[in-house]
Amino acid sequence: MRSIWNGAISFGLVSIPIKLVNATENHAIHFRQIHLADGGRIRYRKVCELDEEEVTGGEIGKAYEDADGTMIPITDEDLAQLPLPTAKTIEIVAFVPADEIDPLQMDAAYYLSANGVPAAKPYTLLREALKRSNKVAVAKYALRGRERLGMLRVVDDVIAMHGLLWPDEIRAPEGVAPDSEVTVRDAELDLADALMDTLGEVDMDSLHDDYREAVEELIAAKAAGETAPPAQSGDSGGGKVIDLIAALENSVRAAKKSRGEGEGEEDGDEGDMADVHPIKKTTSGRTAKKTTQKKSTSKQAPKQTGTKKSTSSTAKKATGKKATGKKAAAKSTSSSAKKQTSSGGRSTTKKTTAAPRKRTSA
Repeated sequence: MRSIWNGAISFGLVSIPIKLVNATENHAIHFRQIHLADGGRIRYRKVCELDEEEVTGGEIGKAYEDADGTMIPITDEDLAQLPLPTAKTIEIVAFVPADEIDPLQMDAAYYLSANGVPAAKPYTLLREALKRSNKVAVAKYALRGRERLGMLRVVDDVIAMHGLLWPDEIRAPEGVAPDSEVTVRDAELDLADALMDTLGEVDMDSLHDDYREAVEELIAAKAAGETAPPAQSGDSGGGKVIDLIAALENSVRAAKKSRGEGEGEEDGDEGDMADVHPIKKTTSGRTAKKTTQKKSTSKQAPKQTGTKKSTSSTAKKATGKKATGKKAAAKSTSSSAKKQTSSGGRSTTKKTTAAPRKRTSA
């Protein structure tokens, strides 16, 4: 990688020769302005306002515009004579915990490369000291004609530097927060937590610029004389939330679906419900048989909620255990009939005795 600045890191009395290399690159697609009538390119030309003539780069200098509009010329020689100790030095002024740096101050990022073999030892010393201290270094440096603030930290085996905005360059967030008082319910927070847990973590390397890829496909299609691919319609939600709870619930379901979770389930909890049917009128022998089948079905069925769970419990109680004698059968059947009558169940089972081919009305 090509260096954009050469200098040294000032670490107390230790000087570390380094090269500054850009750590990021811009992949944005840039467009040119053209004349729609003939496709000719539109260019900006530098023209003097006084004589309205175009001037070259060598004829252009710097000036500061005063409040009254007066232009005060400033030359490169004027700036070079200023007492700027950081002109070619990254001067470390302090070591602080990383969480003391406000992310709002973060600006451009650079890699610092040791410049030459003699710089390897002090470079490694600073790198290992930063690793062991779990701190970052705050430094001053000069770049492109102005003094800047920076933060040095370790990335893998390299010292990286983040340009920082000066504290007075951070604007206070006045008038940004909602004006009205809003109360958030615990149920809404619980759903928000569930959505966060469902979305989980992400591999940052898997994220990419979908819009840029779509623009590249569009350019390639037009360059080949093909029809531009149709745009995919997407519903962004419009930003208007009518029912926050419903929106959160739908978001959780959509997130689970996108991750392949909850397949085969319907909306709500219907996927966990089992059908429960009333017991038909039958003899005691058949009732005992139905009871055994009902128990087996109940064990296999998922847990039920609400009215259906209550009905299933009533149906189980209605059949009771298998009778072992005349007295036990009569007592069990009588108790079952009474419970059904009091709970308003649908069963029409009548009280029976264990005597063969005899029935007793309830």
